[in-house]
Amino acid sequence: MRIVIVGGVAGGMSCAARARRLDESAEIVVLERGAHVSFANCGLPYFVGGEILEERSLLVQTPQTLQAALALDVRTGSEVTAVDTAAKTVSVHTEHGDEELAYDALVLSPGASALRPPLPGIDSPRVRTLRTVEDAVALREDVLAGAQRAVVLGAGFIGVEAAEALARRGLKVSVVELAPHPLPPLETELAWLITEEMRSLGIEVRAGVAAASVEHGEDADTVVLADGTRLPADIIMLSVGVRPDTAPFAAAGIACERGAIIVDAHGRTSAPGVWSVGDATASVDAVTGIRRPIALAGPANRAGRLVADDILRPDRARPVPRPIGTAIIRIGDLTAALTGANRAALDDAGIDYRTLHLHPNQHAGYFPRAAQVHLIVQIRAADGLLLGAQAVGTEGVDKRIDVLATAIRAGMRVDDLIDLDLAYSPPYGQAKDPVNLVGMVGENVLSGAVRLWYSDELDEVRQNALILDVRSRAEYDTGFISGSLNIPHTELRERLDEVRHAAGDRPVRVLCQSGVRSAIAHRVLVHAGIDSASLSGGMLTLRAWLGERQLDVLEHPAVLATA
Repeated sequence: MRIVIVGGVAGGMSCAARARRLDESAEIVVLERGAHVSFANCGLPYFVGGEILEERSLLVQTPQTLQAALALDVRTGSEVTAVDTAAKTVSVHTEHGDEELAYDALVLSPGASALRPPLPGIDSPRVRTLRTVEDAVALREDVLAGAQRAVVLGAGFIGVEAAEALARRGLKVSVVELAPHPLPPLETELAWLITEEMRSLGIEVRAGVAAASVEHGEDADTVVLADGTRLPADIIMLSVGVRPDTAPFAAAGIACERGAIIVDAHGRTSAPGVWSVGDATASVDAVTGIRRPIALAGPANRAGRLVADDILRPDRARPVPRPIGTAIIRIGDLTAALTGANRAALDDAGIDYRTLHLHPNQHAGYFPRAAQVHLIVQIRAADGLLLGAQAVGTEGVDKRIDVLATAIRAGMRVDDLIDLDLAYSPPYGQAKDPVNLVGMVGENVLSGAVRLWYSDELDEVRQNALILDVRSRAEYDTGFISGSLNIPHTELRERLDEVRHAAGDRPVRVLCQSGVRSAIAHRVLVHAGIDSASLSGGMLTLRAWLGERQLDVLEHPAVLATA
């Protein structure tokens, strides 16, 4: 039989390789419109930044190596322009002319192309994208030719990685993002940590504003923002999103949704004998049930393998798992990672949830270089089912998110995390690993032992409750909420009458630095018959939630003394 695969890289090449391992007699043809069929697209920013030195390091396989190892007929420079699903043929355009190719099974892995918003001047030759090896080579040549200023439009994963790469090269970099903060899938209070780290690298972050136009100049262009800001640029890096490359397949009658190809549990499209994988495919989110493209290499690789199984041994083929969107990125000294659904996705899906904030150390506190992992975990309100997790820190982020991604895939509840037997030695973790601590906090919330209030409730809490700050006096003086009462948690039992007098008939809302001491204080207050709740994540989370507004909201004794 002849299997024709449209598009290589992650999904297409994993499908082709698996198909060959399953059937030595099949004719397998891979049609790739670009010059490279198997390259490390996730490595492109690091090539631009100089951490990957050689262009050839980006090439995972070539048509020649694939022919030698797997007897694959790989044809680069071959663009599929049409499909006839009734005749089972594809039309292919090459530099040598057009041809028709018959297939028995067709796998679509066309990927996606960078969005080009309809901005005046966006056709400037200084505008670059970063999707292919050729893009990366061109961008690096711009840098080596003496570019000094770069404007990155879009602060998603690729945009942030590109900004870091260009900053490492010594360029003055500005990042423009329409969303309120870089890396929009991150929760607000974690994204602030990323913003601060980007600024520490010398990257200017302009969030919550759109680009309005690009003005062409002889020596440099100027990016004009909607607020009137003008940013000179030798390089304009465009990273505002991608669009599935599905036009010829939609024209052939293959069902699509918002441009992405709709598939069933085995990757089959609406057309008989046609499958689809990768960035151009609409996947059903495992947590929310919402159908959307997932532009990640891992899911594409796994889906390609499973589609090959469905083509060649359908009786034994497993369904393609619904993705949970696990992703990770490095920014300076920080790592940010996420898995599952964030608050916005859960709100859109109408799922009732609770949010947990934790700031545990990545390894034993007494061991040198202990550092916090800032964790946010979403759980279903009814039963504690794990729905999503995010983390930012200098070390240990990847380990914790991978464990939590596994737990989400396994359908675990938050209290199941208490019992996970995770590796412990002082250089690597804690006897109570951060993941175990998530379970303990979640179990306390579900059981009612701890009641939480959240940073976004601050205005309401200031009006209607007594805020009790149980940090030490020295911590309190670093910044506090106006009108709050400071009683260190170690003194609280002896000063309950002071709390009652200050609260009057109001409830008490407690906070500390990270949420640990306020949870202890909460239990003391509840035992004393006082209406209490503990701030999730404490002052660390509150400061990050406030971001730029910290100076307006929090007060300092030194400031009050000079007022």
